[in-house]
Amino acid sequence: MTKKTLLASATATALLAAGPALANCPIQVGVLHSLSGSMAISETTLRDVMLMLIEQQNAAGGLLGCELEAVVVDPASDWPLFAELTRQLLSVNEVDVIFGAWTSVSRKAMLPVLEELNGLLFYPVQYEGQESSRNVFYTGAAPNTQAIPAVDYFLEELGVESFALLGTDYVYPRTTNAILEAYLLERGIAPENIFVNYTPFGHSDWSTIVSDVVALGAGGGQVGVISTINGDANIGFYTELAAQSISADDIPVVAFSVGEEELSGLDTSRLVGHLAAWNYFMSADTQANEEFIAAWHEFIGDESRVTNDPMEAHYIGFNMWVNAVEAAGTTDVDAVREAMWGQEFPNLTGGMAVMNPNHHLSKPVLIGEIRADGQFDIISQTEEVPGEAWSPFLPESATLTSDWQALGCGMFDTATETCVQMTSNY
Repeated sequence: MTKKTLLASATATALLAAGPALANCPIQVGVLHSLSGSMAISETTLRDVMLMLIEQQNAAGGLLGCELEAVVVDPASDWPLFAELTRQLLSVNEVDVIFGAWTSVSRKAMLPVLEELNGLLFYPVQYEGQESSRNVFYTGAAPNTQAIPAVDYFLEELGVESFALLGTDYVYPRTTNAILEAYLLERGIAPENIFVNYTPFGHSDWSTIVSDVVALGAGGGQVGVISTINGDANIGFYTELAAQSISADDIPVVAFSVGEEELSGLDTSRLVGHLAAWNYFMSADTQANEEFIAAWHEFIGDESRVTNDPMEAHYIGFNMWVNAVEAAGTTDVDAVREAMWGQEFPNLTGGMAVMNPNHHLSKPVLIGEIRADGQFDIISQTEEVPGEAWSPFLPESATLTSDWQALGCGMFDTATETCVQMTSNY
C-alpha cells in the first residue's frame, strides 16, 4: 500500500470516528471469487478489483459513517463450496452484501442459500439468462446484450453460413447455445450447418474438435465459431487453432468468456483478428476509463495488469450499491433492493448504465477484434440495451417477463398473468 493510500485511509478513519454510525460498523462486504482451481485465471482479478473499490470508498469517507471491510473467501472453483461459503458469509461473517461468482453453476449453487437467508449478490459476469432472483443483481451481460448481437455481427458483417457452437459443459454454454440455435434457425440457418460441442472444464486436447469445425466448411461456405469455452481450456483451444494454421480470415471466432485477462496468458500474435463480445474493453477511449485504468495500476502496482468487462461490471455494481445504501440510509437488504431500481452510473465506455426492475442492466454491446498486443480494437458499439431475464427465442420462456418493482415477480407469465415460481429447470 502506498504512503498516499495509507494517509487517505487514516484520514477516512478519523472522519468516520467523528461521525454518527448509521449501520453496524464496519460494513462487511463479502468477496466470493475462485483464487485457485480452473477458474482462478479469470476470477482472481475480480477479487483484486473489489479490494481496490473498497479501499477507494474508505478513502472517500466510507459509507453511512462506517468503514467497509472486505471478507474474502476462496471457493476454489468447487461449485458446492460456493454454497457453503455463501452460508458462512451470511450467517457467520454477517456480511451486508456479496460480490462474486463467475460460472452459472456456481451462481446457481448460491441461489438457494441467498434466498433462504435473504442475502444480496452482485453477479458480474455474462450469463445465459433464464433467471431473475430477488436476491441477485446481474451486472454482466444477458444473451440479448452479448450473444445475440455477436451472432448478428457474424451474419450481417462477416457472412457466416455455418456455425460451430463450442462450449464448456455446464449450464451457461448449454442454455446460451440453445437460445442461439433457436435464433439461428429463425434466421434461416439450416440445422446441418449448426455444429454444437461441449467439453469439460480444463479440457486440453482440441485437435479433433477443431478438425470437425474445419470440416463444416467443406462445401465452401464461411464457417464461424461462437465460443462459450470458459477458464483455462481457452489456452488449449486457441493454441490448437494456431497449430492448424487457422486464422481469423479462415474461421473467425467470437468469444464470450475471453477478455484481456485471459489473453494475457496467451501468445496473441497468431490470434489477431479473432473477436470477443462484451460490454467493455480496456481500449475504450474515454476519460473515465483512463482514470479507472490509472487507479487500477496504482493499486495493483503493476502497469502490465489489464482490465476487463467483469471488472467494469463490479465497478458499476459496487458504485450502484453504495448509492443505493446511501439513498436507503441502511444496508438492510430489502431497503437496498428497492433503492437499486432505477440506479444509474456511468459506463467506462461512455453513456450510462441503468439498473432495471428485472435486476439486469442496460449497457452497450461491443465487438472487439484481438490485436497482437493482447488488447482489442473496438469495431462495433451499440447504445445501451436493456438486459432481458427471459429469452423470447425459447418456447418455455417466450411469454415470461421479470419486474420486481411493479409486479414483485421475477418470472411473470404474460399469457396467464400469473407469477410463476422459479425452479431449478431455469
